[in-house]
Amino acid sequence: MRIRNARGAFALAAGASLALVLSACAPPMDEQGASPAPGGDDTGTSEPGGDAAEGCEDYAVYGDLSGKKVTVYTSIVDVEQVDQEESYDKFEECTGATIEYEGSREFEAQLLVRIESGNAPDIAYLPQPGLLNTIVTDFPDAIVPAPAETEANVDQFFAPSWKEYGTVDGTFYAAPLGANMKSFVWYSPQVFAENGYEIPETWDEMLALTDQIAADYPDSKPWCVGIESGDATGWPATDWIEDVVLRASGPDVYDQWVNHEIPFNDPQIKAAFDVADEILRNPDRVNGGFGNVATAATTPWTDAGLPILADEGQDPQCFLHRAANFYQNNWPDGTNVAEDGDVFAFYLPSIDGESSPILGGGEFVAAFRDAPEVAAFQTFLSSDTWANEKARVTEGGGWVTANNGLDVENLATDFDKLASEVLGDPDSVIRFDASDLMPAAVGAGSFWREMTAWFAEGKDTQAVLDAIEASWP
Repeated sequence: MRIRNARGAFALAAGASLALVLSACAPPMDEQGASPAPGGDDTGTSEPGGDAAEGCEDYAVYGDLSGKKVTVYTSIVDVEQVDQEESYDKFEECTGATIEYEGSREFEAQLLVRIESGNAPDIAYLPQPGLLNTIVTDFPDAIVPAPAETEANVDQFFAPSWKEYGTVDGTFYAAPLGANMKSFVWYSPQVFAENGYEIPETWDEMLALTDQIAADYPDSKPWCVGIESGDATGWPATDWIEDVVLRASGPDVYDQWVNHEIPFNDPQIKAAFDVADEILRNPDRVNGGFGNVATAATTPWTDAGLPILADEGQDPQCFLHRAANFYQNNWPDGTNVAEDGDVFAFYLPSIDGESSPILGGGEFVAAFRDAPEVAAFQTFLSSDTWANEKARVTEGGGWVTANNGLDVENLATDFDKLASEVLGDPDSVIRFDASDLMPAAVGAGSFWREMTAWFAEGKDTQAVLDAIEASWP
């Protein structure tokens, strides 16, 4: 499939319907649409007080949890945290439970510290299956296998591959929560229209567009890049590399790389780095709005795309920013995210112009306390009830799930819904974020650090690859 833009077929958007493609093999829903949860009585009593409260019918299965508290620890912060917490309101109202939410930019580093010190949260949202594997390996007595009710929901609402990501050594621990699609480039439709720029359909066309922008706007840069993210600094750069490995080396090599069937410093991976280097460390192409190439290491990823938006009468400082669907949440209030709006996104094109490789990711819900209220909340988060509630409260858009119980009409934006056209195409090649699948020492460790050095210090690519390979457990 060739993915086109506005004037032709369509411009790509966020992963609203990872559900539609990745859940294609999941069994159909039953009439109830939810599985009984631990402690549930399924009697129709929906409120701790004993009378059925309005809108609580779908929550009766979780039982009366009055006075119970469940702590949640996650890397989801800022605007996304507000939507997350609101999506639990009905669960709290109908069950009587209290959900105590803590979001942290230092989540990846601090979670292991908390587990080791015996201060683990009840629930954690793990953004990396590799981190789940590390926890199960290093702290097998701390993590609790998912209850049967959660597993039943996952079997019902998700494709088998998503269950596999939450399984270690045959034991199912963590159900998928949200999902995302990362293979997008953000741009200004207005600026493109004013200049007659076309959405590129191949990598070479994208490079030609990059050079045209550089020639037309000598005081700006075509691309803006930011990889600073607190203790997780470097992860946006790993997404860039993963997308390019998929395109330059292919999905089979990608799988071998993730599984360490070839070394991290394999020549095929080096070749992909070199393709990315043509954009990311070219001073004529990067880093619009922030400075030289090295500033990519210190520019917050949340701010990196903002120079695309220019004040009236001013030229943009950059024009292109590769970021996932959830970057939609980082534009300033009032920004019109639409095909004819202030900003939109197109598919990061393939190199051959024919295949449609897509990089995806997501979070997984793991439990660290064996208690009915924890099991009930974990099960709720795997249900179609929560998926639709989360979609409804995320009024700004930018959130999707692979849960096939989601009614896509509950999603807030056309940007999210459009992805169904892409993800439903049989030619689409979807791979989960490589760094999230690799052992945590690499995926959330050396890969992040070395990518930061690649920008900040101009570190030689081969030295970066050798250092990461040497760190593999």
